[in-house]
Amino acid sequence: MDYPRPCGCKGRRTCLLCEEEYGILKEDFMEKYQDLAHYVFCYKCEKLVPGWDVDEVLQNHENHSGCLDFPGIFVLPDFISETEETELMRGIDGMTWDVSQSGRRKQNFGPKTNFKKMKLQAGRFRGFPAFSRFIQERFNSVALLKNYQTIEQCSLEYDPARGASIDPHIDDCWIWGERVVTVNCLSDSVLTLAPYHGDTKKYNVALVNDYRQHLISPLAEDHSGDVLVRVPMPRRSLIIMFGSPRYQWEHSVLREDIRQRRVCIAYREFTPPYLDGDNAVAQEVLSKAKEFFR
Repeated sequence: MDYPRPCGCKGRRTCLLCEEEYGILKEDFMEKYQDLAHYVFCYKCEKLVPGWDVDEVLQNHENHSGCLDFPGIFVLPDFISETEETELMRGIDGMTWDVSQSGRRKQNFGPKTNFKKMKLQAGRFRGFPAFSRFIQERFNSVALLKNYQTIEQCSLEYDPARGASIDPHIDDCWIWGERVVTVNCLSDSVLTLAPYHGDTKKYNVALVNDYRQHLISPLAEDHSGDVLVRVPMPRRSLIIMFGSPRYQWEHSVLREDIRQRRVCIAYREFTPPYLDGDNAVAQEVLSKAKEFFR
């Protein structure tokens, strides 16, 4: 069913609503991943600990020794306060939600992009909601986000009643830069990473070689190990993905890890080729990205 369904899903993307109405069988990633060795990313020591259940592993991981290194993930708990989260959600829920795939809803602020044709347009982009301005300003306090220029901000709602999830993927590498930033709200969740060994034309991964020298974290020469990494995303935390996890691993949010309503605010930056000042459309987008509307 390649055409969009009333719920917003199309193709192999499904939610509980269309699965029941059309008798669609969703791919079971939980079962698929059982053959991989499971590790949990401890954001305190930034290493991998054997196990699947994030809460259980972190509760029992006290000495932070004897674990595997895993550069490219940064988790900062309590990036925003409870009061700030309440005000942020009041602003988000005061705006119109659009239906999206896999049981999600979204609010997107950014340029128009065509990943297949690699075309960029400013479109109707006019900046970001003023109520969210404090988050981008707070990025300046995070060393990893030095010189980060947000050019897309997207609110995504995950509702367990609709079986919300996001299938394994790599964010497009033609236009979206190395640092993928998320602020996680309303409930704890988990980001699941699996190594990608597919065609480098997919996701425009092959283009990374054009700006590889500009990456803040070098890519791994060998990421062939059949392991699965579970990254905790605590409520009100900031999560940054960069380097190898950004380009050499597919990330997903499994349906089983959405137990309460979750809203994340995702941020994207340009790739280096669009920051050299030579692309007029990119310069227009960067200019509009400095605006905050009410």
